[in-house]
Amino acid sequence: MRLMYKNRILSDKLKKLAEYFPAIVITGARQVGKSTLVKHIFENMDYVLFDPLQDVENARKEPDIFLKNHLKPIILDEIQYAPEVVPALKRRIDADRKAGQFILTGSQQWSVMKSISDSLAGRIVILDLYSFSLGEIAKDTSKPWLLAWLENQDSSIYDKTKKLQTGLTLYEILWRGFLPEATLMPLEHVANFHDSYLRTYLERDVRQFADVSDWALFRRFVSLVSALTAQEINYSQVGRELGLTPQTSRRWLDILKATFQWFDVPAFHGNTIKRISGKSKGYIADTGTASHAQAISSPQAIGGHPLWGALFETAVVNEIRKQCALLNPMPTMYHWRTHRDAEVDIILERDGIFYPIEIKATARPSRRDTSGIRAFRNTYPDIKIAKGLVVAPTDAFIQLSEDDYAMPWDFCGTMG
Repeated sequence: MRLMYKNRILSDKLKKLAEYFPAIVITGARQVGKSTLVKHIFENMDYVLFDPLQDVENARKEPDIFLKNHLKPIILDEIQYAPEVVPALKRRIDADRKAGQFILTGSQQWSVMKSISDSLAGRIVILDLYSFSLGEIAKDTSKPWLLAWLENQDSSIYDKTKKLQTGLTLYEILWRGFLPEATLMPLEHVANFHDSYLRTYLERDVRQFADVSDWALFRRFVSLVSALTAQEINYSQVGRELGLTPQTSRRWLDILKATFQWFDVPAFHGNTIKRISGKSKGYIADTGTASHAQAISSPQAIGGHPLWGALFETAVVNEIRKQCALLNPMPTMYHWRTHRDAEVDIILERDGIFYPIEIKATARPSRRDTSGIRAFRNTYPDIKIAKGLVVAPTDAFIQLSEDDYAMPWDFCGTMG
């Protein structure tokens, strides 16, 4: 069955970049919709999909001949499988700097993609594509809530009860995850999709780019780190659970990062003498992947699962990343925690202002949920700190204190 195309929030940004840069590289995990996006926006372009096993059109062996046999502009999909083409691309761009000639996609942040970025430095722009945002699932074109909040923190201008209409429950969204195909297929097939996705990821992407001797153990590692999402990562702890050295745990987690399955949020230190945690906080890139890796059998099972709060936080942090990608430059993202366990889940820094965001898996957020934000303000009285947000599965945008508000995680962001 052919899935209906949904407009992506990065579409306009991609079109504008193609009007200025000769080459664009779109990176992201497998199945986030890179190919679908570029073929939809640049529907009249020539298109080539590279393969890890087959040398498509002899491109790796004879890249110059390959390019001469294709008219520009052209989409080169999964370019990491044909890195030999990159020097030939560079020569053509140096000879002709016309905008929008080459659209490249890649599914790894591996040495190959780094080499491509280095080789084409000054000639390309890189755009990260994530899985669906809530707005994309709901087919809503309103300004995302984060952009509205960063622009104006006057709570009186918001339609406080308007939420995105996804047609799905919160538990179902978390269980399905945000990969486009998983959000659109019948619920009965979602578990099969995630099983296939994980197998393909292990057997194709990781095997292609990493030396892993024990694949069953690596799959157990994926399951373990899925259970550790939304936590500070202790490599020694992970190693002990599976009989791995901390070095192997770090290397394997780097593999997950390189293939867009995992990301870190660094700790915020600031200028303080208090004891502050310096560990990064880690998140899996998709709650559906985590649910499947943890053998959560249904959306309803999430409600009583020990990972419920961590999965909700993971979904919200991923949503914030997706919305940040619309901004240029993107805000810097941190987390903050003291050794006395005062914490703020996300702190965004933009234009010298810090925006604290707490994430709580409760339908009734209260002033108590702003304690971490208050501790952050007290610790750093000399920096500019914006009004705080508590993002929760609540029904309306409400004020919790003089400086802090609670907001539905699926808030529409429209103004009254």
